[in-house]
Amino acid sequence: MKWLLLGALLGVLLAVPQALDLTATVVGGLASQPLLVAFGLGAVARPHLPLPRRWTR
Repeated sequence: MKWLLLGALLGVLLAVPQALDLTATVVGGLASQPLLVAFGLGAVARPHLPLPRRWTR
């Protein structure tokens, strides 16, 4: 699914030259929001974190 979305984005960027400017503006705007960046990094890292099985002493 990830590769389909990436392919679709690259296809739009190649087909519509103005889409590159719009994409750069959107990515720049999202990157300037620290809360969104932290949430995105946490969402990406969450599946790879170990889960505690029981309380330790």
